[in-house]
Amino acid sequence: MDDIVAAALVKWPNVPHCHGWLALDARGDWYLRDERTQAAGPFPMSKGSRLEHVGLREFIERNYACDERGAWFFQNGPQRVYVELEAAPWVWRLHRSSEAAPGPADGVVVRSHSGQAAAFGAAWLDERGRLFIEADLGIGLVHTLDMEIAADAVEQGRWQVGNVQSGDLPMRFGFRPSPASDVAQAALRLVT
Repeated sequence: MDDIVAAALVKWPNVPHCHGWLALDARGDWYLRDERTQAAGPFPMSKGSRLEHVGLREFIERNYACDERGAWFFQNGPQRVYVELEAAPWVWRLHRSSEAAPGPADGVVVRSHSGQAAAFGAAWLDERGRLFIEADLGIGLVHTLDMEIAADAVEQGRWQVGNVQSGDLPMRFGFRPSPASDVAQAALRLVT
């Protein structure tokens, strides 16, 4: 977490959380979702505006974390901005290790959409043919551009792949794909 963010939390500890305004898609891109976008439907059906500003994306990624309920958020100064997840909290980019840049024994370097190095743990294939990697940082989806590297690791017997139903991923790996829907359901319970 950036020092300026930590200082803002101390100065303004009771700022309300924000839900529904930020999302992470299956390719590791961030989306801003204004009120009109949110009213048009849930993420990813209604995506919003893709964040292009490099500095803003980097700020979000440095201050991206998970709460005790498994809901992922961006700590924006004193305000916690919960993130809608299309597939998983992480999108993995894969690279082949080389003699110039040695990597793990399986020959594949795993990095998150935010550039963090991750240690491979297990691979999971869902019913839609999407490949997820369980790593030391958590569960994430392999970026579509890197499937050839993953396929090579599987074909060469370096990675074993289990099967998983995409609907089981949040419970199995402890994350909330839509913290905003959790808030909406809680509000509905209060009304009824």
